[in-house]
Amino acid sequence: MQIWVDADACPVVIKEILYRAAERTRVSVTLVANQPLSTPSSAFISTLQVPRGFDVADDEIVNRLEAGDLVITSDIPLAAEVIERGGHALSPRGELHTTENIRARLNMRDFLDTMRASGIDTGGPPALSQRDRQAFANNLDRFLTRHAGSQVG
Repeated sequence: MQIWVDADACPVVIKEILYRAAERTRVSVTLVANQPLSTPSSAFISTLQVPRGFDVADDEIVNRLEAGDLVITSDIPLAAEVIERGGHALSPRGELHTTENIRARLNMRDFLDTMRASGIDTGGPPALSQRDRQAFANNLDRFLTRHAGSQVG
């Protein structure tokens, strides 16, 4: 199992949680971005720089994804594609996307896109809170304990 990170929009604090988890559990974490990234020196942490362009990083993640891998992303269409291919998707806010909830999240995303396109200001997501960070760390630990066969502590 591997963890892929849609890293261009991933908050630094979430990346730091992932770095610690990689070391603790010995699970490979690959950050995919269209710009150079600085990461701690580790046998378990790597980066993959892709060319700039719409969905280039997303496409690279999907192409390299294997069933059972975990993808960290706030991109709902990417999460849907990951699930469709047998992977798992976790948002930086700690929301685990599943076959049971992804369709509703896609519908809400499309609805908000339609509203924005018609000129309605829907606002953006709230800033990442301490509760969001804790939810991410807790759900990541639960996932890794279940799927990586490692005790996370």
